[in-house]
Amino acid sequence: MQLKSLVIGALLAASATTAFAQSQFVALPSYRVGPYASGGSGFYGGIIDYFNLVNQAGGVNGVKVTWEECETEYNPSRGVECYERLKTSQGGATLVEPLSTGIAYGILDRIPQDKIPMTMLGYGRSDAANGKVFPYVFPLISSYWSQAAAMVKYLADKNGGSLKGKKIVHLYHDSAFGKEPLPVLEALAKQQGFELVKIPVAPPGSEQQAQWLQIRQARPDHVILWGWGVMNSVAIKTAQRNGFPRDKILGVWWAGSEEDTVPSGDAAKGYTAMSFNTPGNYPVLDDIRKKVYAGGKGNLSDQARIGSVYHMRGVTAGILFVEAMRAAQEKYGKGKPVTGEQLRWGLENLNIDAARQKAIGAVNMFPTVKTSCEDHEGSGAVKVQQWDGKKWVAITPNWIVGDRALVKQLVDESSNKYAAEKKITPACMK
Repeated sequence: MQLKSLVIGALLAASATTAFAQSQFVALPSYRVGPYASGGSGFYGGIIDYFNLVNQAGGVNGVKVTWEECETEYNPSRGVECYERLKTSQGGATLVEPLSTGIAYGILDRIPQDKIPMTMLGYGRSDAANGKVFPYVFPLISSYWSQAAAMVKYLADKNGGSLKGKKIVHLYHDSAFGKEPLPVLEALAKQQGFELVKIPVAPPGSEQQAQWLQIRQARPDHVILWGWGVMNSVAIKTAQRNGFPRDKILGVWWAGSEEDTVPSGDAAKGYTAMSFNTPGNYPVLDDIRKKVYAGGKGNLSDQARIGSVYHMRGVTAGILFVEAMRAAQEKYGKGKPVTGEQLRWGLENLNIDAARQKAIGAVNMFPTVKTSCEDHEGSGAVKVQQWDGKKWVAITPNWIVGDRALVKQLVDESSNKYAAEKKITPACMK
């Protein structure tokens, strides 16, 4: 009996090892509870829905995508614990996406040692766009610095092309996330001659009366709302109570979801926010409805959230991950799982043009993306959307790009300083 048990155990272990060897494992240190649960559940739900859609079609050239979640509650220390737990799971993680600037900073120095690429889709450490210094980190599509530069360009365009003499309040989540755009905003304020007033909000941001009293006294021309979670709806409603026009508030894209506007009611009408997706419906979302949810494999409990802002961002992330897997397989062996090192190469050689978007069913859902060693961001383009009382509508027909030269200068200065501190010799990996 003991020998039989040992044999069965060995067979099961071998079977599990074989299964892991035939799949591509992605670590998802997610958050579905706590004050930021709506963002986490929508984003990770979108990723998983797209993975399920790909797996139903046979995987990535026959390789199934697998994943595992670990609840972080958006807490940096828990995020690091989850990363350590997940990185060796299922034969070893080949990619990690924490959706948290704090967690991303917490595991930043571990990533290259473990040879596991980390994506930061529209968030995180902006100078990681320099792949010569941060070979395993990818602030894909648009970093906070690129977004901040685009915000200033949009506001300047609204003011006849100049912000000289204007006053802009940066109302921000008092965390690494909220402080991340300051280098760009400060540089542009000096360059363009506008006054930047910085007002922090202690997380989670459920009380902001004192901050909006400051805003009322400052009488700004515009408010940049760099919020997250409950902070956003509180800001929108408090702005209404203080008589501040919502169309003069421009939110970061983490302050631009249905979960921010619907709870705000009429107060949100006219409110604007940034986005790296174009609101609307797309063939890829219809495929998810018909093939994933109709088959009982959908990740969201509320199907009305399919195609919502957070869900669409997650689907976008899933698309980028799968396209990186395809690129890596083209180089290292089609139809075979790739290692973290190989997937890093795939992320660094993404080329999702309009033709590829059409094949996926996502034309213009996000900007075209082309990465390189020198550019781990791959785009830097954004849009502005406005809440019409029922839904988000894009009010900039074309993708907006801010001062790329300034952003590149700041990226190089900051990343080279980091390289000197860490004794890193900047170079492209092969």
